[in-house]
Amino acid sequence: MGDLLLVRHGETEWSLSGQHTSYTDLPLTQHGEEQAKSLVPLLAGRSFAGVLTSPLGRARRTAELAGLVGAVSDADLHEWDYGGYEGVTTREIHRTSPDWDLWTDGVPPGVEGHPGESPEQVGRRADRVLDRLRPVLDEGDVVLVAHAHFLRVLTARRLGLPPCGGRLFQLATGTLSRLSTEHARPVIAEWNIGP
Repeated sequence: MGDLLLVRHGETEWSLSGQHTSYTDLPLTQHGEEQAKSLVPLLAGRSFAGVLTSPLGRARRTAELAGLVGAVSDADLHEWDYGGYEGVTTREIHRTSPDWDLWTDGVPPGVEGHPGESPEQVGRRADRVLDRLRPVLDEGDVVLVAHAHFLRVLTARRLGLPPCGGRLFQLATGTLSRLSTEHARPVIAEWNIGP
């Protein structure tokens, strides 16, 4: 079975400021573009049975700059829909809801078309991705280029944890992580690897 490589997109203005960013499609900063380019040596010389990206520009641009060709957009790789907390920092949320926790509470509804998601809803999307990837992983390694919270939930689900288990896996911008197997069990082989 192949490995599952996870790439978090490079830095954006909102990832830098800590603002929750799901459907707002911000471009990479100059530093974010450099982060993406720095992944080239970590991915070079490898062949992949599949390369999937979030449909958002920051993920697609990261894949392009990292030298990943033939990437296919997958709507299920979209970031957690933050609903009413889109563009808001955790610090700002805690001013009115001091006990709020994304991993247990989810988010309030936002503008039309963005009702927000619970951890369980994000977990179901991650499960769909993992189910679709099983036969592809039999052919070799697969790369996913997406977003921090979604990839953290996907990691939790791959390891057999509930979606809220994603809170255990901090994930920096412009990094590569690798989920593998040991004795036929999913494991984290590498995490938050940069240049």
